[in-house]
Amino acid sequence: MTKRSDIIELRVEGMDCNNCAMSIQRFLERKGLEDVMVNFQTREVRYRRDDAALDAGAVKAGIEKLGYTVVDDTAETRADAARGFTPQQRLLICAALTLPLLLNHFLMMAGVHTPLDNGWVQLALAGPVYWIGGLHFGRSALSGLRARMLNMDVLIFLGATAAFVYSLIGLYWQDPHYYFFETAATIITLVLVGNWLEARAVERTTTAIGALTALKEERARVVMPSGTLVSLPVEEVSPGSLVRVNTGDKVPLDGIVRQGDLTVNEAMLTGESLPVNKGEGDRVLGGSIVVSGQTTVEVTEAYQDGTLARIIELVKTAQSDKPRLQRLADRISAIFVPVVIVISLLTFLIGWGTGYATSTQAFMNAVAVLLISCPCAMGLATPTAVMVGVGRLARTGLLIRGGSTVESFAGIKQMVFDKTGTLTTGDLEVGEFNILPGHDPAFVHRLVYELEGYSSHPIAQAVRDHLSRQPMAEVDDPAYTAWAGSFDVEETPGLGLTAGPFYLGAAKDETVDADVVLRRDGAVVATLTLVDSVRPGAAEMVQRLHDRGVRTVLLTGDREAKARQVAAQVGIDEVHAGQLPAQKLEMISRLSDGLPTAMVGDGINDAAALSRADLGVSLGGASAVALDAAQVVLMRDDLSILVEGKRIADLTVKTIRESLFWAFSYNIVAIPMAALGYLNPMWAALFMAFSDVVVIGNAIRLKRR
Repeated sequence: MTKRSDIIELRVEGMDCNNCAMSIQRFLERKGLEDVMVNFQTREVRYRRDDAALDAGAVKAGIEKLGYTVVDDTAETRADAARGFTPQQRLLICAALTLPLLLNHFLMMAGVHTPLDNGWVQLALAGPVYWIGGLHFGRSALSGLRARMLNMDVLIFLGATAAFVYSLIGLYWQDPHYYFFETAATIITLVLVGNWLEARAVERTTTAIGALTALKEERARVVMPSGTLVSLPVEEVSPGSLVRVNTGDKVPLDGIVRQGDLTVNEAMLTGESLPVNKGEGDRVLGGSIVVSGQTTVEVTEAYQDGTLARIIELVKTAQSDKPRLQRLADRISAIFVPVVIVISLLTFLIGWGTGYATSTQAFMNAVAVLLISCPCAMGLATPTAVMVGVGRLARTGLLIRGGSTVESFAGIKQMVFDKTGTLTTGDLEVGEFNILPGHDPAFVHRLVYELEGYSSHPIAQAVRDHLSRQPMAEVDDPAYTAWAGSFDVEETPGLGLTAGPFYLGAAKDETVDADVVLRRDGAVVATLTLVDSVRPGAAEMVQRLHDRGVRTVLLTGDREAKARQVAAQVGIDEVHAGQLPAQKLEMISRLSDGLPTAMVGDGINDAAALSRADLGVSLGGASAVALDAAQVVLMRDDLSILVEGKRIADLTVKTIRESLFWAFSYNIVAIPMAALGYLNPMWAALFMAFSDVVVIGNAIRLKRR
């Protein structure tokens, strides 16, 4: 068992198919736990800790009561092995025993008789199949009943048991007309084949997490104070440590290059396909691969707080989150099995009672109804598509916080953009610094430099960078001394800084032709203009959004003239300039009431607006702030992946709808056909086994669709 924040992860053995996962998930959700994700392929159970609802001991006891085993990461004995069979062994044994029965059935239909016509011989072959395979489904069905849930395995177990018991009665009467041993064995084997194909297919949908996990470097070479290198597990390396990386290595942890230079491949982390050069002072991400060079890196984040661990966590969480489309399927699945059992009983009673079919034929029709129905397809339609879609988005360099976010992204009809750092590069430079006559330049420069040190806004950093390159004389001014000694500095978001009689910030009226103004007792002392270039590809991005029917809006605190200039350059539809944070929030609310709206920002400022929008999108370049700021995070500052992400989200939702349509249509058509006698139980089991594969195969298409 591992723990990350308040998310608990368990390793659970004995889950062989989606039914097992659904049993555990519904049990935990009914107990009041949230953020539950169960993946039978990876044998992983995750939930948000809530001891008031169910503590760790009760969770383990409840899961084991359902028939599964909670194991430690270090456990070497697998639950399936303890029971005597792995899923592969179970399938091979059942298939080997079923094949002679099935072949004999076809020969008998052709008028050829063999020793396998003997009922006792058929029992000898079918008995082990029922014992090994049938009881496997029976155990899963019992687990579902314990969780007060009738799962798919209830139908399989009932169908196989009915055919087997009917055959035992025929054997007791020595009447071959009642022998359906091959039907019971074939039902079990075909469903096992379907489960095996399902597991293989689902494995292909989880490749994103596997690829990301493979990026983890297990050990780091730490430079000790003596200069020697010591290999330590990455979990034991603390921030501030120096680690050595060479060509071909994986960077073990997030850090900053302190010596040397290198070229790294960050494709799986940021979606950037080309190698990136890193020099002294540049940031490197844990999990990136060193293409060439060698360097010493100062670790800035512990592994569990690093970019790679957080990306893996986000992808896992996203793949487990259910979109709104799944709610209808879940509601139908919850009542599906009881309804099918009732239909099966009615099929037998009405078919036999009305003379439509003999008792044997009516019985086989009822069994076929049990077997042809497939609630699993409805349950798999959404999660498999979400797994593939989220994985594809991650490889593109775009992280999604959940399956519901994918659905929201696909439904967006309007995108609102911040200006600085979003549509523009954010690399601000001071264009003009004008000091009005009668004011000491040395005093003004020093005052502005010191004041801007109290703000983390990009404009403040640009002004300080500009002034740091200018010679600044010592200031011998009573006003400066008084300010430095007694005035507290207060920052008003969206406006600027106030310190005693001084105000440094946005020019609040259009009479001042500047971006930043310094005032003393309300009178202008100095003005600054800022230069910021439009981000490459911004205009193409806006045009591609327009082509997809998405309306665009520019929402900025900057001046009207500059905002309209940028909007004209990139082709934005609507402009709202001079907006304070509170006004931005109000504007986002108004825009969201009109159309489904996404807010695109830098992930640092305007957090309230990002939260209020139907979808918050952060251009954060994989920063920790960006990973926490919004529902969608662009892992590199490239607006083109925003359009690609929208396209993938659209395709993901389209795939979900296609699969749900198939799942519903299949059951609506197949159940009446079975009830009317057009499908025998063996064909019904075959179609049911492959219906899941169709749904999963449709999801896999999404990888390259």
